[in-house]
Amino acid sequence: MDTEIGSMDACKPSSNDICRPSRNGGVSTVQGSADPIISGPLECTLGRHLARRLVQIGVNDVFSVPGDFNLTLLDHLLAEPGLNLVGCCNELNAGYAADGYARSRGVGACVVTFTVGGLSVINAIAGAYSENLPVICIVGGPNSNDFGTNRILHHTIGLPDFSQEIRCFQTVTCYQAVVNNLFDAHELVDTAISTALKESKPVYISVSCNLPAIPYPTFSREPVPFSLSPRISNQKGLEAAVDAAAEFLNKAVKPVLVGGPKLRVAKACDAFVELADACCYALAMMPAAKGLVPEHHPHFLGTYWGAVSTAFCAEIVESADAYLFVGPIFNDYSSVGYSLLLKKEKAIIVEPERVVIGNGPAFGCVLMKDFLAELAKKVKRNITAFENYRRIYVPEGKPLRSDPKEPLRVNVLFQHIQTLLSSETAVIAETGDSWFNCQKLKLPEGCGYEFQMQYGSIGWSVGATLGYAQAAHDKRIIACIGDGSFQVTAQDVSTMIRCGQNSIIFLINNGGYTIEVEIHDGPYNVIKNWDYTALVDAINNGQGKCWTAKVQCEEELVKAIETAGGLKKDCLCFIEVIVHKDDTSKELLEWGSRVSAANSRPQTLK
Repeated sequence: MDTEIGSMDACKPSSNDICRPSRNGGVSTVQGSADPIISGPLECTLGRHLARRLVQIGVNDVFSVPGDFNLTLLDHLLAEPGLNLVGCCNELNAGYAADGYARSRGVGACVVTFTVGGLSVINAIAGAYSENLPVICIVGGPNSNDFGTNRILHHTIGLPDFSQEIRCFQTVTCYQAVVNNLFDAHELVDTAISTALKESKPVYISVSCNLPAIPYPTFSREPVPFSLSPRISNQKGLEAAVDAAAEFLNKAVKPVLVGGPKLRVAKACDAFVELADACCYALAMMPAAKGLVPEHHPHFLGTYWGAVSTAFCAEIVESADAYLFVGPIFNDYSSVGYSLLLKKEKAIIVEPERVVIGNGPAFGCVLMKDFLAELAKKVKRNITAFENYRRIYVPEGKPLRSDPKEPLRVNVLFQHIQTLLSSETAVIAETGDSWFNCQKLKLPEGCGYEFQMQYGSIGWSVGATLGYAQAAHDKRIIACIGDGSFQVTAQDVSTMIRCGQNSIIFLINNGGYTIEVEIHDGPYNVIKNWDYTALVDAINNGQGKCWTAKVQCEEELVKAIETAGGLKKDCLCFIEVIVHKDDTSKELLEWGSRVSAANSRPQTLK
């Protein structure tokens, strides 16, 4: 059965008003059906078609930076009811925002200008590619008449060759479309967007700057909704894989179940929970999969992350005689410098479309969600591993009680952040020690959680917070960001304020790149300290709903959190937390030393 993406009925505006961002970040309307600066039949143009397609697939906010090659296209995006243009301070943050938006909505989009904008946004697009996020990256390209003329244009590297940008994007997108004529524009745009949805990867669309406003017959009606043919499992392969896996697991004494980040791209989270309910195995999640499965499950152990796992979790997983890994990613970070104590012959690895049992056999053309659903019917209930966990489990201790006005400790900070979490919140964890401290948070049912582990680009969380908050209006975002990361992308706090967002940002100021310190220290890990609250106050400039606080002890933190959740609950709340430069989690200390050892392995002579 085909899957229809979006509904045209749902996308039709209730009036002819045009939605556009207002100066204070809300949405204002301009009466009428066309922007006065656009001439011609607006509804029959390439620009309008692209705008409608974005709305149809669930994109209601597009993150953009204007440039002379995309200005006409931006006019047409602005004119589309239901589509809000969010102007960002730079292209990198626009890409990060589209990444965060896609994590909440399932798809995101950004618009930049040719080459200078495209090569600025490409780092964010690479991160989205690594995390299997469908992001539509739209670039305003050169005038169609300039192609093939041997001319040199501005915003290029000075060669009469316009292909540099697309060649750079080819390795970080799953499809590239250069729209420089109207004849095949409809096909190219639709193919790009549908490919992003099918592959769950970013795509690149370049639109010549002179084309968005030109009427053309193929755009003379509203686009027919996408109807994507779903992938299906090979039935015999599915049956064989399930039978082999059930036999493998049912003869095990103490099997365990571990979920990985590819559960998201396989859309198999519900099937995973169904299997967990049926088998009753001890259940753990890999770090990049935190939040994909409810943590209130009765057999949930926590995070399996080798030597830095949740207490007693690694012991249960690594001592099992069979482990079922669903959607894992084993890289140097998730394996803690390749130090996991696992044996391949004990493992079943379930990929989105493939199942490998021990050292073999392997079964292709088997969809993860189908495999899990069928395995749930054949696997025997086995609670041995979970009972072992309960026998060895000792409740974790609490941080030492702080003396009055004692300098704040990071573990005390996160004890208080825990109290903020509910089904109406989502956590964004920046690369760094926040990875490890946020992993220890216990997520209530419905609480979102996001971080970028595979790509690990510092500064990602500022744009991602902007995008996620813009997509998830029902949640208040709690972002935990280190000072070093914040300095990379701080500007778009201004966009959060302009959009009227009410996220809570905990800026953890410890004077440097702490995660790098624990891998390999040097003077380059020390940064210039900023007055972060004063910076955000200056960005706000008295024109938005923004509240800041600087805290140095537990008493001040408690008061700040009370204010953020009460009097200032409708404001963007920025809380700068001053901590000692050496105050890190024990997990980061362990992880850093192991990753350092992996990085510094001597060359093997061949």
